[in-house]
Amino acid sequence: MTPTRPAPPEPPTLLRPRGSNHVGMRQFNERVVLQAIRLHGSLPKADLARLTGLTAQTIGLITTRLEEDGLILKQDRVRGRIGQPSVPLTLNPDGAFAIGIKVGRRSADWLLVDFCGQVRQRLSLDYVFPEATTLLPTMAAHMQRLHHELGSLRERLVGVGVAAPFQLGGWHRMLGLSDAQSQAWNQIDLRAQVQGMTQVPVSFAKDTSAACVAELVQGRGRDLKNFLYLFVDTFVGGGLVINSHLHGGVHGNAGAVASLPMGLAERSSAAQPPAQLIGQASLWELEQRFTARGLDPHAAYDARALEPPFEPETQGWVSTAANALAHTVVSGTAFLDIDAVVVDGSFSRALLAQLIAATQAALVRYNWEGLWSANVIAGLAGPDARALGGALMPLHANFAPDQDLFLKTA
Repeated sequence: MTPTRPAPPEPPTLLRPRGSNHVGMRQFNERVVLQAIRLHGSLPKADLARLTGLTAQTIGLITTRLEEDGLILKQDRVRGRIGQPSVPLTLNPDGAFAIGIKVGRRSADWLLVDFCGQVRQRLSLDYVFPEATTLLPTMAAHMQRLHHELGSLRERLVGVGVAAPFQLGGWHRMLGLSDAQSQAWNQIDLRAQVQGMTQVPVSFAKDTSAACVAELVQGRGRDLKNFLYLFVDTFVGGGLVINSHLHGGVHGNAGAVASLPMGLAERSSAAQPPAQLIGQASLWELEQRFTARGLDPHAAYDARALEPPFEPETQGWVSTAANALAHTVVSGTAFLDIDAVVVDGSFSRALLAQLIAATQAALVRYNWEGLWSANVIAGLAGPDARALGGALMPLHANFAPDQDLFLKTA
């Protein structure tokens, strides 16, 4: 019988968004106030003082500066309570902007994201596989277009975040690519290329780590402190959150579930190594099922996957992928003892729901003795997760109070 999970300990007080009344802490305190509003929604000054531990006088000075800088707005007075009417303060969506770029094996996306994390503009490009000679000029043109869309607010663009696989040319034989096509991407410093297209700072993250960032900051991470993140795309990948931190690992590759073996290696040196998760739970496999039937492989990424004549092939893929994901969930739980496993992907929400339900059913067939049962839930960020996570990186760097990337507060 699976033991009952004990109640989680109270979050440590050092993770609370508390400021300092020391004279030299102006910028830090401003970021603490912004973070409090971001986490709790619109707040009057009295509540800000209570949440941050700053004096009412300090809060007054900070909010005046933030309003003058265009980062916060005053809302209508709230009347009907005891005492003076309060004036809630909220983030100004036009206070700052960032561009997030996702470069994938089947498509690229550009998002213009505002200070509240909402997508203002979206550009997309589909392809069979990206050719650097054509995609890089397109990236420059789309960035210039989004910059132009800002008009008088263009000076409020604080940065660009790029999300792409560490090795875009990896597993190239599975994709039917030549060694030359693979090496063309593996030798490109994508961050440096994008930096040459803009004057604002450019940051880079592995695509599934960026997706995990979006889930951490604007999705399930607002309630979960520890979770394994699985993102099903052309190739499946993942990320890892420990104590509300995005955990990168020694090589920045933590959560690289694509390479997880699905079985034991045979003793014979001549035997083939066991299959990996990438070959059983990736949309690439669903594409191949469609192609074998003479159907459009791109239907794997939209609502057609659950409609005739695609639906029978999709159900076959779901059965295989769910069992492979269940194996991953059990393995991850054994090593990490996490709160939950969050699953998301670049396909329709209806297909995601079916995949999670099938994964939960497959988990029943595994032996859980000695382990805490895993809670498998759907991600909230959706197909935009990678580009959105890219955009959130510069916003965090410029306005979050903590130095550690995406440290969350209780």
